[in-house]
Amino acid sequence: MNAEKRYQIFSRLAAANPEPKTELEYQTPFELLIAVVLSAQSTDKAVNICTRELYKVANTPEAIYALGQAQLEVFINRLGLYRSKAKHIIEACKILVEKYDSIVPANREMLEALPGVGRKTANVILNTIFRQPVMAVDTHIFRLANRTKLAPGKTVREVEDRLVRLIPKDFLIDAHHWLILHGRYVCIARKPKCESCLIEDLCEYPAKPGK
Repeated sequence: MNAEKRYQIFSRLAAANPEPKTELEYQTPFELLIAVVLSAQSTDKAVNICTRELYKVANTPEAIYALGQAQLEVFINRLGLYRSKAKHIIEACKILVEKYDSIVPANREMLEALPGVGRKTANVILNTIFRQPVMAVDTHIFRLANRTKLAPGKTVREVEDRLVRLIPKDFLIDAHHWLILHGRYVCIARKPKCESCLIEDLCEYPAKPGK
């Protein structure tokens, strides 16, 4: 895919959604961090149901650490891997309290050192909260990048690096949200909705007639 096509793709996505946002509900950087950790192998909708109740009771590192793992599990037991998520969150809260004055750090190495926080989660926080030009690649973005030929790659990291390099700089800060929403609702895994896709004529999906 050439640079002009990539520019047109993001121009259209930006025009259709000038202020894209995550569908995870949060009020503070810490709340988003917990929501993203919980979102692994779970839908944003399911996470939001859990955090709406959790955050009424505890929405700071101190408060969630005080809950303890067993009580935290009660709030998140509808989610996949909830026991390991609860364990990691309690451990991460302890570190945030003891090392960072309960402040979510704006630093990749510090974020990735927190239990339950990998590169993708760190990228979400760095991009969404701290507005850094990084790209969190989930299954939706990985599929879309390969299917459209926007930034094909065999691994998540390869796709991430190509997207950061190839997305026009004017669009990079918000590109994660545009791509994840497009992959979640239009360029879906089975039977992509090409007929309602606003970048259909720019896509290089090989299965399309005439491609």
